[in-house]
Amino acid sequence: MLEKQIRAVYDQQTITVYQAYKNEIAIPAVKNQKFVAPFKIERMTWIKPSFLWMMYRSGWAAKEGQEHVLAIKLKREGFEWALANCCLSHFDSTMFSSLEAWKNKLEHTQVRLQWDPEKDIHLQNLAYRSIQIGLSGVAVEHYVNDWIVSIDDITPVCKKIHALVLDKKTEEANSLLPAENIYPVSETLKHTIGAD
Repeated sequence: MLEKQIRAVYDQQTITVYQAYKNEIAIPAVKNQKFVAPFKIERMTWIKPSFLWMMYRSGWAAKEGQEHVLAIKLKREGFEWALANCCLSHFDSTMFSSLEAWKNKLEHTQVRLQWDPEKDIHLQNLAYRSIQIGLSGVAVEHYVNDWIVSIDDITPVCKKIHALVLDKKTEEANSLLPAENIYPVSETLKHTIGAD
């Protein structure tokens, strides 16, 4: 199995990513279909195409400040702009000629990308990885103002799946997971993001 590929829910125009927030940010975002104050556009914000990685990060929407899980549909052109303009969060000698070259790119890039072990429905590590993308500066501005197509609060579904997992109804829980497929990226983008 290839270790680093983007898996996501997507169609011809959009890709779905996930974020988790407290009430004060999540509820206005859904109402306005856009992130508004107290969301801080000046801060880095991380988006994740993997539903189960979001469940791991938010503790099934139970961690403080992450009580609402949002499914955000983005324009694919915006998502791919982020990929094309990213820098890996960690130095990779197969992609950079030197540590200094990586540090220089990191310092001048407003999109961070990291590959983390994908999770199964019990939130245990799988043998392959999924991406997280950190947006800052102009990338956050594009995200908030240009890329978002819709924002849905999917917390009730998350809680339902988690309850089924706790009841050891794994098959039923799996049936409710979003259908994530390998997201197609060009050879150029594969090289930029370090994908297989």
